[in-house]
Order: sequence, then structure tokens, then C-alpha cells
Amino acid sequence: MDLRARAECWIAADPDPDTRAELRALVDSGDEAALAERFGARLEFGTAGIRGPLGAGPGRMNRVVVRRVTAGLAARLAGEPEAAERGVVVGHDARHKSLEFAQDTAGVLATAGLRVHRIPGLAPTPLVAFAVRHLGAAAGVQITASHNPAADNGYKVYWSDGAQICTPLDAEISAAIDALDPDQVVPVARADDGRIADLQVGLVDAYRNAVLALVSPAGAQAPGSKAREDLRIVYTPLHGVAAPLACQLLGQAGFTDVRVVDQQAQPDPDFPTVAFPNPEVPGALDLAMALADTTGADLILANDPDGDRIAAAVPVDGRWQTLTGDDIGCLLAEWLLSRGERGPNRAVATTVVSSQLLRRIAEAHGVGYAETLTGFKWLARAALQAAAAGGRMVLAYEQALGVMCGTAVLDKDGLSAALVLADMAAAFKAEGRDAAAALDELARRHGLHLTEGRSLRLEGPQADTIATAALLRLRKDPPANLAGVAITSVADHAAGTRTLGGGQVQALSTPPTDLVALTLADGSRLQVRPSGTEPLLKFYFETVEAVAADEPVSAARARAKARLDAQAEAFLEAAGV
Repeated sequence: MDLRARAECWIAADPDPDTRAELRALVDSGDEAALAERFGARLEFGTAGIRGPLGAGPGRMNRVVVRRVTAGLAARLAGEPEAAERGVVVGHDARHKSLEFAQDTAGVLATAGLRVHRIPGLAPTPLVAFAVRHLGAAAGVQITASHNPAADNGYKVYWSDGAQICTPLDAEISAAIDALDPDQVVPVARADDGRIADLQVGLVDAYRNAVLALVSPAGAQAPGSKAREDLRIVYTPLHGVAAPLACQLLGQAGFTDVRVVDQQAQPDPDFPTVAFPNPEVPGALDLAMALADTTGADLILANDPDGDRIAAAVPVDGRWQTLTGDDIGCLLAEWLLSRGERGPNRAVATTVVSSQLLRRIAEAHGVGYAETLTGFKWLARAALQAAAAGGRMVLAYEQALGVMCGTAVLDKDGLSAALVLADMAAAFKAEGRDAAAALDELARRHGLHLTEGRSLRLEGPQADTIATAALLRLRKDPPANLAGVAITSVADHAAGTRTLGGGQVQALSTPPTDLVALTLADGSRLQVRPSGTEPLLKFYFETVEAVAADEPVSAARARAKARLDAQAEAFLEAAGV
């Protein structure tokens, strides 16, 4: 079937007038290139689900694709014990088409005989992850593209354990989608089908109670209550859906001075005040910093549009310093491990592309430590494994501003992380110090771990070739040194091997993934991988610098920065980008 004929078939089956009109215009204009882009290949179901730009055809996110993905998910769920009665949680954020996609998801699941626990209104992603385990559901679906550009949307899947799906489930669901008749019109139940029921407010209450348990109770006589009242917070949801729950949590914990950035307070799928709705991107916190300057704030907190990521900034020497994901993760780990229930059964975890500082913190506290591949689908598995062995995951984080405090939510949760960060900041203020001083203390104790990330956006017909060539060059012909420092090992995570300087080969314990990591004799680590959710080639750099007893940490930081910059440039040159 040629492109025009395939487009005509799609138009006939598409329930969405917007994408029907899009395709009709392309067919009538004879735009073969645009049709080929939409019908050349379908979006791949993989990392926790599916994500991509909105538009018509199997190569875009649209209602036909969502229905087919849901039919494949329902087919896979048919093999799970009592899945029909346990049902599936369905939620959605405020992106374009999110409501329609959620309605289609619920309708397809109901037609397949599965109960649907629908979260009414807009839902932050952590609430969906929490709901799966809270309700004992067979699975969960959140319609979101998290921090992707406004033109994107996605479909995120959780399994019965409350964690994002991973191998082999992703491949099994993908196979079930492929097994569908390509000409089949997926049936969808009506919105008032008896198998679809809205969840009541008890779910939100249960989530709030679980998160509030991470900090001491609020109240006039409660420890730290005055410190919380004294902390001035500026908060922004970046036009997303997290603000109502975030503000409720902070208020119930006793934080009474919370200012929300007005221009970004309401959900808006166009994200008009930011170039990208990602708090990692420079400029995303500019409005929050402006408000913080006028209100004399002590702390800036930001969530991404679906509420699963956390960003923070603190005042340092009269200007706002944005904390990195490694800063936040290591500060919170030290804070949580230093307080509350002690014991050897505690554990922390992070990913291979995050800072090595967390390992040092874990060793100092005598707790378990795990290092996984990138993504919370792996960090959640580490938490489940710790629990199975009688342990308890205190914190897991990844450098891309993802934090999991405790295990009420087995995924990154920017809402609970915001609350614990605020609690820590309030205590620091009461003690006459701040987050910057706490980071300096960690540097003196464990060495200054300086990290930096860079991303190369891959666009055009050569995008895949650039990424493949860069990783192949490092695998086949790695340099002997970077900026004059010898390379002691090359880890090829796709092959599952680490090659040492003398040629000795070791097996890696992590599952295969497209990542290459170089470790240097000075403790530096430089890594590269393609993003699993965006057209990016992502680079991760870390160097470690000792801090002398009689020198300011800033001097060690300057040395580390100079060394990191030189090694990073040499690494990029070795990768050919």
C-alpha cells in the first residue's frame, strides 16, 4: 500500500478531527516527504511506554496510536492473575490531547473487560504511581510527556508493583501491539461504562499522609515548626499540574510563607514563559528568581509539568545558585541518613551517570548502596530488591533532577522531594547555615565531586548516524588519555564489559544499554549515551578534587572546574562531536 493509500485508511479510522484534517491537507497537497515522515515507522514502545510529537500517523502521538497501544497493554494484562478485577489506574496531565488520550485509554481497557480507576481532573505523575500500589491495581497509565517540549505527549506505564515497566515487559507489550491487525479499528467503551469509575478524594488523602510522614508533624509544639514558619519559599510548577498538591503538602507541614509564580501557576500546554518546560534548562527559573529577589526568599522550588522532577535554587553571595541534580540528591541523602530511624538495613541508590559522591556518603553512614542504569525503572527495582532482602531504601536519585524519598512512590516524586528539601532548608536556616555550606562540608569530608552534563540535540536525517558513530568510535578506538590523564578503564554497557588499562576484561552486572564510560586515573568519569525519551546525545562529566584542610572549598572547586573543562573537551573530540 502506498503512502497516500495508507493515509486515506488512517483518515477513515481516525476519531480525531484535528489529525484527520492534518492528513487530508498533506494528501491533497501531495507532500510525500511529510507523509513518509508520519508513516515511515511507528513510534517505538519502550522506556516506560511511548512518547513523541503530536500529529497524525503511526510515527506520531495521536488517538489511533493511543488506542492501539492500550489494546496491546490490555492483551498483555490478560495473562495477569485477576487483572480484570484489580483494574488499571488512568491519569493525565494538562498537555494538548492528554484528556482525549486518557478517555480513549479508559475506553479501550473497559472494552477489554478491565476495571478502570480513573483519576478525575489533572493528576501529577507521582499520584498515579502511588495509586497503583495503594489500590492493588494490575497496572497504571499516565498520559504525559513530562518535561518534553509542548509539541510532545506520551503514555507512561506502571506495573502492579508500582514501578515503571522494564525488560521484558516492555518487549512483551510491544509484541502485543505488533500482533494487532493493522486494519483493525480498536473498540472503545463509552465514558459512562460501568467498568470505569472515578477515584474519590481518599486517594489524595492517602498520598498526602504518606508524603507528610517523611517529615516531623506540623503544629505549634512540633519540633521545627517555628523554623518552617520562618522559611520563605518561592515555588513554580512551570505551567504544569503539581501546584495544588505541592502547596497543600507544604502548608500542612507548617510552611506558611510560600509564594507561587503567578505567570506559571496555572496549567498551560503551550508553556508560554519558558523555551522548554524543563527545570534543568537555563532560564526556566528566571521568573522564580525575580519573585524571590522581591520577596527576600530563602529557597526556590520548582517542579516540571507533571510533577515528577524537582529543581531548587538557594541564595549564595547575593545571587541565586541553582542546585544540580547531584547536589540535591547528595544533600537529601546526608540529611535523611543523619536523622530519624537508624540501622544497617537502610540503603541509598543512584545511577551510573550520577555523582560518585553518594557512594562515599553511604560508606560513611554504613548503609547499603546500589548503582543502576539510568532511569527510575531501574532505581525502583533496586528499592524492591532492598525490601526483599529486609532492607529499606531511604533515598534514590538520578542527576536529571529525579528524587525518590522513601518508597511510598516507587518512582521519582518531585512533590515529596520538594517537601523534604524545604524541611532541610528550614533546619539549616535555624542553625545559621545553608545548603551551600552543607555542600562544602560534604566536599571537605569526601572530596569535591564536580559534575556537569551536556546535551547534543540530534536533528535531521543524519541524527541517528551521529549518535551511532560517536559511541562506536569510543568503543573501538578509545583514547589512551584525556587532557594528559591516563584512562584506566572503558566500560561498554552495550557489550556488558569493562576493559582495564592492561587489557583485562571484566563483566558488568547491569543489563545491556547503549552507554560508554571512561574512568581516569584521577577518579574522573566521562560518559555518553543517547537519550531514551528525546532526540539527544547526552554527555556526563565528573571529576574529584581533594580539599586541603587549610584551603577554601572554592579553591578546590576552581581546580576541579579547570580539569573537568579540559577533560570534557578532549572527550567530545574523541567522540567526534
